[in-house]
Amino acid sequence: MQNKIVVLNPVPFADILHEMDLEFLVLGEYGITVEEAVKFVNHEHFVFLDLRTTEEHDHLQFPFAMHIPISELPERIEEVPKDKFIITFCLTGFRAAMGYAYLRTQGFDEIKALKGRLDEMAGAVTPKRFYRLGPIN
Repeated sequence: MQNKIVVLNPVPFADILHEMDLEFLVLGEYGITVEEAVKFVNHEHFVFLDLRTTEEHDHLQFPFAMHIPISELPERIEEVPKDKFIITFCLTGFRAAMGYAYLRTQGFDEIKALKGRLDEMAGAVTPKRFYRLGPIN
């Protein structure tokens, strides 16, 4: 017997798509840059949600992030705190955008998808490895 997921105030997916007009996409309102996002690592109001596969996660882990593969998100939605600001991310940004849209349909309001490559994130949060954002002091 499977658990049934109940969403209290679901937002129709069509409504989410209607939000995504040209201005929304051009201004990047759905997303947050790596440079902006790293400021919120380990901040108590922000949760980084890693939507990569388990194999990808095992290869490169971000200890500050919650990991739920995108394919498991519907069944594990209750693990994602609604009272926090969620930043979704993955390898290329595609699953992060899908996760963003899905979470919006589930009533999440404070959410952004990471805009940028995962290697940028790794470099930004790894001291003295890869590279850092901004000038090196």
